Amino acid sequence: MAGVVQPSHPQLAVSAAIFRDGKVLLVRRARSPAKGFYSLPGGRVEFGESLHQALTREVDEETGLQIEIVGLAGWREVLPVAAGAGHYLIMSFAARWLAKEPALNDELDDFRWIAPDALAGLGDLKLTGGLEEVIQSASRLIGP
Repeated sequence: MAGVVQPSHPQLAVSAAIFRDGKVLLVRRARSPAKGFYSLPGGRVEFGESLHQALTREVDEETGLQIEIVGLAGWREVLPVAAGAGHYLIMSFAARWLAKEPALNDELDDFRWIAPDALAGLGDLKLTGGLEEVIQSASRLIGP
């Protein structure tokens, strides 16, 4: 991202593994970083915001969905591997879909509801690192 100055310290972010009828929502990033990769909806935590507030806001902004947060499914650290890349600590939560249909903002360009056990067979989709492990952990929290 030319012209963007990255912070000199790690950024806290949240993401949601949102389950509906036994499937989890994957969204494709339309911008860098991770442009073209499928991931979970989410984003940065703003100063003074709780993790749950940030997650509810980010999911609403990116997808328009209403969710119920179930619990922390895991975390992932993204280290800067290239000049201009950011350093993020992403707290990933399991959530249940409550209402509305996906209405993506300009940060995303596609979505899919996918059964967690089908993730391994999706070789044609580019997935962000650690995504399968977070979804499996979230799936255990959600239960049958």
